[in-house]
Amino acid sequence: MKYTKHSIYLVLMLLFVSRGYSNVAISSIPQSSMVPGGIAVIPTPMRAVNGSYREERIMLADFEGKQFAIIGIPLSVGPGTQNFTLTTTDGSEQMLAFQVQDKSYTEQHLTITNNRQVNPNTEDMQRISRERAEMDTAFSTWTDNLEPVFKMEPPVEGVRSSSFGLRRFFNGQARSPHSGMDIAADEGTPIYAPAPGIIRATGNYFFNGNTIILDHGHGLISLYCHMNTIDVEVGSIVKTGEQIGKVGQTGRVTGPHLHWSINLNNTRVDPALFLTN
Repeated sequence: MKYTKHSIYLVLMLLFVSRGYSNVAISSIPQSSMVPGGIAVIPTPMRAVNGSYREERIMLADFEGKQFAIIGIPLSVGPGTQNFTLTTTDGSEQMLAFQVQDKSYTEQHLTITNNRQVNPNTEDMQRISRERAEMDTAFSTWTDNLEPVFKMEPPVEGVRSSSFGLRRFFNGQARSPHSGMDIAADEGTPIYAPAPGIIRATGNYFFNGNTIILDHGHGLISLYCHMNTIDVEVGSIVKTGEQIGKVGQTGRVTGPHLHWSINLNNTRVDPALFLTN
């Protein structure tokens, strides 16, 4: 078979795309909510092979024949213009922008009886630092061979007792906004995987108690905290609806519940945007 310069160029381009391509076909698209803690869902004006936002890799996804940049927006971002970068198939970079709207979150005041859970001592801080590094490694995982699912089942049956984004005060002291959804349930209530994925980390952490980090692919990662038992091991592949643990009250808590967080491009976003009910 005789190859022309044009056909050789196409083969090389296909090889380049297949090696650097971060695109994934998805069966559902997330709800766009361009607010702090929300998700920007933006059609790409050109075919892209890579993208970044605030120095983090972003998801590029095909849905119904179109490519979208799907970007998690940090709670710390104020209203206004946010920029992100796309790399196209010819290697050039394009900067694009989207507008973030303001959103106000309410306050929540909690009383913690264990003062060390509010003001850790030096030994506690060393432990917290080690655990943070371990969790950060799991949150930065990027898995190409998993299709992220954006329509998720609730991980546990219970009452949604504390919403994402609450401005929190522990024993009168201001702390970081609530980065997940709390679901109150009796201790021992089963916790299920809300979508398929791979278990990336488990452990008993100072603030989070018994914890699981579940990778859903392409920078979409979920977190489960304060569990009584952990019923899976690191590296396990789980399906939607598979039991991964039970509700507990380990770590910094005021009662039994599940703290559920979702990360997108290493950014905590509102889990309510993913729930089907």
